[in-house]
Amino acid sequence: MKTLVIHPEDRSTDFLKPIYENVSDATIIHGGVSKTQIKQLINEHDRIYMMGHGSPSGLFSCAKFGGDNDYSGFIIDHTMVEELSSKECIFIWCNADQFVTKYNLKGLYSGMFISEVGEAYYCGLPGTSQSTVDTSNDSFARWMGENANMALNEIYHNTMDNYEVLAMDNPVADYNAQRLCLAE
Repeated sequence: MKTLVIHPEDRSTDFLKPIYENVSDATIIHGGVSKTQIKQLINEHDRIYMMGHGSPSGLFSCAKFGGDNDYSGFIIDHTMVEELSSKECIFIWCNADQFVTKYNLKGLYSGMFISEVGEAYYCGLPGTSQSTVDTSNDSFARWMGENANMALNEIYHNTMDNYEVLAMDNPVADYNAQRLCLAE
């Protein structure tokens, strides 16, 4: 299976790298290509990982992508839906669930995903420590990565089995686990 990883370079999302560091036959894109090139790459691959910061409208480009006179601020947005609709997709960004639902896409995806202390406060978890956030982030990425070469349902279930155990003692993991979904 040919895998494309789109993870805009951003130090605040480096914790996600273990998700794809052991993926077989992967093309990893951190920036430097246009949306037209991304569309072509999507067409050439079977599984597409998209991760970083985002919104219900898509995955932010974090100013790492260019060309095509596109100033929308997104590298993955409504213009990619047709290409993504026939692919095995993993959407890991805040509120990716709204993007997936709006466009009736399939795959593994996150809702609001706490990855920073400020987001924990925003999501109703005041007093959350950096250590609690780091444990949730690092554990999630490690478990996803351990299963990265499996079928999507196995990635999801194996990750959730571990994440839900952590969630018993980690409120960030609890919040995030409730917002990790699979639509087949």
